[in-house]
Amino acid sequence: MLKPQECTLYSGGHAGTEIFFGECAEKWGVNEVTFSYEGHDIKRSKNVVMLTDEQLRQGDVSMEIITQHMNRRYHSAIKIKRVVQSIFHMLNKGIQVFAVGVILENDTVKGGTGWGVELGKFLNRDVHVFDKEKHGWYRWERGKWVDDDPLIKESTFCGTGTRYLTDEARDAILQLFQKSFES
Repeated sequence: MLKPQECTLYSGGHAGTEIFFGECAEKWGVNEVTFSYEGHDIKRSKNVVMLTDEQLRQGDVSMEIITQHMNRRYHSAIKIKRVVQSIFHMLNKGIQVFAVGVILENDTVKGGTGWGVELGKFLNRDVHVFDKEKHGWYRWERGKWVDDDPLIKESTFCGTGTRYLTDEARDAILQLFQKSFES
């Protein structure tokens, strides 16, 4: 079993899920890195790495590709592009991905969280989603979502998801940390 101080959580410091992952990391003594960029309305500012324009470009993906891959349109292409670029840095560092959101019928996850999950699949990361409508954890395995009871098993992981964190999702994150570091 990993010791919390051997682990690092990567996130974007957004409201809701990412704040709560950060609070849990702090409570359990997990290192935390928050990726941000100029103009980003960051809500949790622990150990912030400010990405330069050059660093952001490393995560550059055509919005057309994202739109096609996700089967949806994004209203604010400039704003979402910077978020997408910063997500690349989280997923480039974190081996496991834990997200809170809603899994859609096309196997993507609703909203901006969806790109983090899709990039995790593409990078062959260990991807876990707490579906707040189905009230349970799911893992991406062999091209489909399967029931899951996740543990933090890697020393680097990402915590991301919806701004609208339910009490049940909050409890699921708490249990994730408890089972991973208190057993």
